[in-house]
Amino acid sequence: MLTSQAQALPAALSAKRGAISLFGITRIFAGSIAAIDHIDLDIHPGEFFTLLGPSGCGKTTLLRMIAGFEAPDDGRILISGREMQDVPAHKRAVNTVFQSYALFPHLNVEQNIGFGLRMRGIKNPERKKRVDAIMELMQIGAFAKRSAAQLSGGQRQRVALARALVNEPEVVLLDEPLSALDAKLRAELQIELLRMQKRLGMTFVFVTHDQHEALVMSDRIGVMSKGKIEQVGPVLDVYEKPKNVFVAEFLGLSNIWPFTPTGAHTAQTPLGELTIAAPLQGPGLAMIRPEKIWIYNDTAVPKDQANLFMGVVREAIYMGASTQYRIELANGQSVLAFDTNNQAAERSWRPDEPVAVELKPDNIMLIEP
Repeated sequence: MLTSQAQALPAALSAKRGAISLFGITRIFAGSIAAIDHIDLDIHPGEFFTLLGPSGCGKTTLLRMIAGFEAPDDGRILISGREMQDVPAHKRAVNTVFQSYALFPHLNVEQNIGFGLRMRGIKNPERKKRVDAIMELMQIGAFAKRSAAQLSGGQRQRVALARALVNEPEVVLLDEPLSALDAKLRAELQIELLRMQKRLGMTFVFVTHDQHEALVMSDRIGVMSKGKIEQVGPVLDVYEKPKNVFVAEFLGLSNIWPFTPTGAHTAQTPLGELTIAAPLQGPGLAMIRPEKIWIYNDTAVPKDQANLFMGVVREAIYMGASTQYRIELANGQSVLAFDTNNQAAERSWRPDEPVAVELKPDNIMLIEP
């Protein structure tokens, strides 16, 4: 039963095509376990929104409730301003692309794509016209007569997406549809899927546990943990300015240290005293991304710079586009740093080589526990 809190909706609700609004959404499993814990969320029409989080955080459960495959124990879901409480899955203006693709093995490609149109009573030649158009868009017309068993993983992904898009839904829900693909094909389809979403202007809600995938594809990200959304925002904001330790560590690598202020912009940390651009009001946590740390030869250390520390390279891991370094400072503390491999004959620092590192004050962020 819905509580009075969940019934207290804002006076003005967005009724734009493809807009999704969640109010106090809660889902209880096993009598007392909150798989989804009072989530409020607005997904904008026409955006690529990603729910990102580890396995078991509730992201797929939330997606299934938007689709109508599960009902919330409390809260309300609106799509394009319309209440979804009593609307079954097959009548919602959404289509879902599953991780398994769920293609019909006894149907060929064009029959799989046109299945939803046939169920809606759309007759030929209109049905064929729309199927042919989406197959051309997805570049899969050449194997229209093949069965699902004769397709590669990338081809099946395109067919599953075409089947969802041909119905012209207001919202497309994608439950980790690229996870079964090899790395190269997955990277190609990430870009292809993003370009298609922008071209069609539909609202895409994408579920993944892959941080890189979320960064590449999303307009905005909602980072989830234990049934709650920890932070929502544009990709750049969430990565560069994470709200707390969980977001910082889940969405990339980080150096995080406790600090105690010694002035308005200075603080004592395990590294030593740091100058931090943000105003300091009390003890807390400071974070800097590894790629924001500057590395210098010990003979080319810049003068009169804040936050300079001498150290020794203890580990160097070549990663193709960059090299990851673990650098031990004079006081025994370590920092993780990345350096871009931007020269044809890359000069990298080797283990036991002395270096200096610089933590620029503007690159140090304050975060919550």
